[in-house]
Amino acid sequence: MRNQRVTLQDIALLADVTKMTVSRFLRTPEKVSPETRERITKVMQEVGFPLEEAEKKSKSKKIGILVPSFNNQIFSDLLAGIESVTSAQGYQTLVVNYDYSKDREEEHIINLLTYRLAGLILTDSVHTLKADKYLNAADIPVAQVMDLDDAHGRIAVGFDNFQAGFDMASALIASGKQHVVYFGSMSDPRDMKRYEGYRKAMENNQLTPQHITPNKVSSVSIGAGMLTMARQLNPQVNAVLCTNDDIAVGVLQECIRLGIQVPQQMAISGFHGLDIGLATTPALASVITPRFEIGKVAAEIMLKKINKTPTIERVDLHYRISLGGTI
Repeated sequence: MRNQRVTLQDIALLADVTKMTVSRFLRTPEKVSPETRERITKVMQEVGFPLEEAEKKSKSKKIGILVPSFNNQIFSDLLAGIESVTSAQGYQTLVVNYDYSKDREEEHIINLLTYRLAGLILTDSVHTLKADKYLNAADIPVAQVMDLDDAHGRIAVGFDNFQAGFDMASALIASGKQHVVYFGSMSDPRDMKRYEGYRKAMENNQLTPQHITPNKVSSVSIGAGMLTMARQLNPQVNAVLCTNDDIAVGVLQECIRLGIQVPQQMAISGFHGLDIGLATTPALASVITPRFEIGKVAAEIMLKKINKTPTIERVDLHYRISLGGTI
């Protein structure tokens, strides 16, 4: 009688291949070399593990999701959108945080791909070479959300971060402010695209761009310190474009503490339209982004790909500029 404890990992070890290769053999055998196919088949026959049962075991209703931070409303909204679709269709989500570290993201991508995932959703579009190799070799749908980079055959759902930075910087300049400083956060690709959009708007108006980035996760507390630094570097600063509403609220609170009139003496913009910015007085200007909808649409497309239903793979859900009361 066959040992009921034999797993795909056991087969992988006996065949001297990875578990992902065994899974690929079961799903798309044409993507596995003839020699490897023969070796895996032989091991399965030796242990009495029927191919049809292995195929059944290889099927999964789990979606892997990688986020750079758990301490951020942006990604909790995104996850809510994803799970509004996956849970209704009987899929489970495996959510992993990589703390904005490319090395940790690489490690988690490789680890997640050893599971019998049905699909994988990433919140970044730039990965290490090794991570990209694993993603390109994966035989499951992969989505990259929150941006619209060339996805190299992957699903892409998001908005144009460069244009959003350009449009908000243009709004600050149009309000009469000329000494506009960009406050970044972690220097991740989305952050840098917003800065490049801001820089383009400044240069189009013959103004000098300035960039302050603490390389810390955005928070209210760091906003005040960034404003102090900006005013030391440029006493004429009269507008700030922040990569996140958390930082912008910190700037607003510091202006109120120092008696700096907003927006007359200091215009302030955040990014993402988070609840914290809606609760301030005056209401914070921000780029309103559709995080829930991005997650929802990405999940809907992914399930169609899993079920081999024809679907589009790139969706721009756009953003909205809100001037609030701080511009």
